[in-house]
Amino acid sequence: MKTVDLYIRVSTDEQADKGYSQRNQEEVLRKYCENNSLLIRKILFEDYSAKTFQRPQWNKYLSDLKRSKGKSDALLFTKWDRFSRNAADAYQMINILRMIGVEPQAIEQPLDLTIPENKMMLAFYLAAPEVENDRRALNVLYGMRRAKKEGRWMATAPFGYINKTTDAGKKFIGIKEPESNIVKWAFEEVSRGIIFPDQIRKELNRKGFGISRSAFYNLLRNPVYCGKIFIPALKNEESSIVPGLHEPIISDALFNKVQRVLEGNKRKARKELVQLDTNPEFPMRGFLICPDCSRMLTGSTSKGRGGFYHYYHCNLGCKCRFKTEIVHTEFEKELKRLLPHRSEGLESLAEVLLLNLHKAYGNQRQDNSRQLMDEIRKQNDRLSKARELLLSDDIDATEFKIMKMDCEKRIIQLESDLTDAKSNYSSAHSLELLFKRVVHIIPQLDTLYHTSSTAKKREIIGSIYPEKLVFDGKAYRTPRVNEAIRLIRSMDKSYRGNKNGNDALFLHHSRRVVPTGIEPVSKV
Repeated sequence: MKTVDLYIRVSTDEQADKGYSQRNQEEVLRKYCENNSLLIRKILFEDYSAKTFQRPQWNKYLSDLKRSKGKSDALLFTKWDRFSRNAADAYQMINILRMIGVEPQAIEQPLDLTIPENKMMLAFYLAAPEVENDRRALNVLYGMRRAKKEGRWMATAPFGYINKTTDAGKKFIGIKEPESNIVKWAFEEVSRGIIFPDQIRKELNRKGFGISRSAFYNLLRNPVYCGKIFIPALKNEESSIVPGLHEPIISDALFNKVQRVLEGNKRKARKELVQLDTNPEFPMRGFLICPDCSRMLTGSTSKGRGGFYHYYHCNLGCKCRFKTEIVHTEFEKELKRLLPHRSEGLESLAEVLLLNLHKAYGNQRQDNSRQLMDEIRKQNDRLSKARELLLSDDIDATEFKIMKMDCEKRIIQLESDLTDAKSNYSSAHSLELLFKRVVHIIPQLDTLYHTSSTAKKREIIGSIYPEKLVFDGKAYRTPRVNEAIRLIRSMDKSYRGNKNGNDALFLHHSRRVVPTGIEPVSKV
């Protein structure tokens, strides 16, 4: 009597738990063995795909066969697609089994493999399921691509969103709180260009977010967060971005600004960005430059008889070295000297300056918007002319494709700049409120700095000083400061020198718009 093993396979766990395929296969195989007087040695149940033979139960079975040659004469299954759906792998595995002394056979598609012509039928039985799989995969691919072109997100919802279904059964992604606020905060922090993106990621991880470096950068580059869907290139189709049907978490302007920051960081020297150093002993590490060799100062701690001593110092043979107590004390003196005095009169003068700035900025914004729209029209005209040249056979399809890509890329950039220009504009009322907050907070920055955490101190320093600081051991060399502080400080000096409040002094001030990048402004 021949001894046989039975192989029963389905593709997924769900089919194994809820379907009838496994039970049906077992029933058919057992009945076949009874009718043909075959002794069943082992029954194998598998719930893995047949695309490859990297299946847990199959690997165990193959190892068992190699250890116990001669105990089984054949391996039975219902159809060849239960054995494999890959012709090349199947031929190789058949040879391995036959070398061990086990003959594979499909009871519903029996073949005598000693007859050469039957190998043609075997090829058909193996190739047909593989073709069916490939066709199904292709249909799914094109179906998902069509859905993406219509603006639908076709995967598990990204962080900040959640998969939902309408009453009509349509699937979509909706905003999920508080994750969406985390995403928005990350984009806003990166867009400021002050702190390394990876340091922002680490700050999120300290709060329990838990994301890898590559995943964080993928998040920052994913247009889904500004309401867009990315469609990758396929064959002759170029990659593209289409408007999505879901609600955006951030604006187009913010997303584009982050992309420019990320691209700029590739070329930016490491010393130009601030790291979130949380060591409370060295809040100014990364902001100080050696007065002798112009290299960045670092910080370290040494142990002496009296305890631990902290220093900012240079490396690479330079002997520049300062005690942290002196550096910090002089910096707080410098900060206090820098800040203006708060007074009601100063706030009133600020409102006058605001109106002048708002008017100048409004005119400049309109001019910039007109220039951008004119340039967009020029690019569209260029694209139309290229299309006419293609239709008249003056250029070939390859040349047209290059010109089209160039024009479309330029148009996308111009439209992004136009969106930025419009989004950066605020009403006179909103600017007035913002400026009042700035005037109210800036005179108190020294107190705020003294009571803040290390990370917050570093943000304050980075917001006030756009360039690195130089400390010579006694005082700080006059650094360039944030434009908002410079303006308010100059107003303070003029106000104290002109008690009548004459606003003629504003005619001498810069007409640049006051930046809003001072960290305390956004936190109060």
